[in-house]
Amino acid sequence: MSHDSKPRNAQEALDAHLALIGTDIDRWLTLFADDATVEFPYATGTGLPPRLVGKEAIRDYFSRTPEVFKGLTFSNVRRYSTSDADLAISEAHGTATIATTSKPYAQDYVFFVHVRDGRIVRYREYWNPLAASESFGGTAHVAPSLGVK
Repeated sequence: MSHDSKPRNAQEALDAHLALIGTDIDRWLTLFADDATVEFPYATGTGLPPRLVGKEAIRDYFSRTPEVFKGLTFSNVRRYSTSDADLAISEAHGTATIATTSKPYAQDYVFFVHVRDGRIVRYREYWNPLAASESFGGTAHVAPSLGVK
């Protein structure tokens, strides 16, 4: 996929997400439809929103990702086949250093990506809030570190 083209299917969109989220939020945002939603089903209790609606809300939430999650990389990516080219399901292990604490961050993720016309319309991310809390120095520090009020 070139820099200016949109993904052809959900798996390409998910792969592009993993490649861009830690380094280039502006390019990463081009993967999303204007009416996209992002869901974090396990965010309860972290002070983070469980759901973001619309590209501007997604931008506001993720804008600090590259500066907070230093060196964010994904490994052990496992892709699961679906009968729907507009749905991708993957697991991955993410690692980074949290800028506000200098602590290592290690997280196992499960991603569901739904696309429409080559753009992500629904992104669902499952992650362990306890792992995040440890890396950010406690649950109370997760949201403020990401600029979430």
